[in-house]
Amino acid sequence: MGQPMSSLQHHFNAHYGFLPVKDPLIALPELFSAWEHTAQNLSKLMLSDRLRVLLEALPPFPVEKLTNQRELERAMLIMSFIGHAYVWGSDQPASKLPTQLALPCYQLSQCLGRPPVLSYASYALHNWRRLEADRPVELGNIALLQNFLGGIDEEWFILIHVDIEAKAIPAIAALQPAQSAVSANNPDKLLEALNSIEQALQGMCQSLGRMLEYCDPYIYYQRVRPYIHGWNNNPSLPDGLRYEGVEDYHSKPQTFRGETGAQSSIIPALDAALSVEHEDDPLKRYLLEMRDYMPVLHRTFVDQITSGVSIRKFIQQEHHNMQGLVEAYNQCILHTECFRTMHLEYADRYIQQQSQSSQANPTYIGTGGTPFMKYLDKHKRETHQFLI
Repeated sequence: MGQPMSSLQHHFNAHYGFLPVKDPLIALPELFSAWEHTAQNLSKLMLSDRLRVLLEALPPFPVEKLTNQRELERAMLIMSFIGHAYVWGSDQPASKLPTQLALPCYQLSQCLGRPPVLSYASYALHNWRRLEADRPVELGNIALLQNFLGGIDEEWFILIHVDIEAKAIPAIAALQPAQSAVSANNPDKLLEALNSIEQALQGMCQSLGRMLEYCDPYIYYQRVRPYIHGWNNNPSLPDGLRYEGVEDYHSKPQTFRGETGAQSSIIPALDAALSVEHEDDPLKRYLLEMRDYMPVLHRTFVDQITSGVSIRKFIQQEHHNMQGLVEAYNQCILHTECFRTMHLEYADRYIQQQSQSSQANPTYIGTGGTPFMKYLDKHKRETHQFLI
């Protein structure tokens, strides 16, 4: 199966945030042309009454011919989009994924170290291209590589997430320097890092605030959301999904969670750096479970920040009288709370207020298989408690 995962992984560079160091690959080599053609025409095929038959007719996917990390990510993007189209693209969801799709998806998941399902990494982090190569990764200069049905609402919904990831880069780049400043007992350097984090959070909130510009709540719920559900706690797939041909699963259905912004590493990394802790309950366990869906190096980075020195304790114990430091820390907390508040409000408007038309797309369970309104409200309230 090509090279082992460890030799294919790029070194994580915090100065790129959680976006890839090199822009995502646009297409796989000619050997994969049938799959590329299917992915590029997926929105057309999803209008066919023979979608599953056509997908089952695809040639074998030679995972062993992939040679580098960018090809692996491109392959996982293609395979997970096609897999979700197969499951959710007809009137009734499929209860099994055929070997032709299941086996390469599983093989890719083993290479990449995350589950064989559409995750945030494929849906957003590796699903964009620049319109002009010499301009930044930002709204107005990025377009999606892959859609389900397509259209401006789906495009904008995902691109907002890409833009948020780009806006978060200065914050992610400042986390380790902030902890190093604590270790060196250097409050001035810590203040500089906290200011960078605060400014990045402002940018993230501004980006999220643009969601309504081109993504209509009704269109999102009816035309975008149905295809990103997983098979964990989804009412229409109560037993999960069987992956045919995957010996390791012993013909047993699997229950993987669907794509969700909770799989982004930004907020977990910021929570870890700012010592924002969540009560030890099922909601916290869900957040920790979401790390399994992150790229390996991203969750490793979050773990490193989590195990690092406490910025909050340093300010409380050593520099609680340094008003600029306290204010900078509190501004980071308040902007994190603001981001979570906006997310909660959007969840209510884009999902809970919509009229449920299918058991497969419930208004009370998130795409990650959770009672999302309860979770989001709890996370918002807990964040506020950490003001100094």
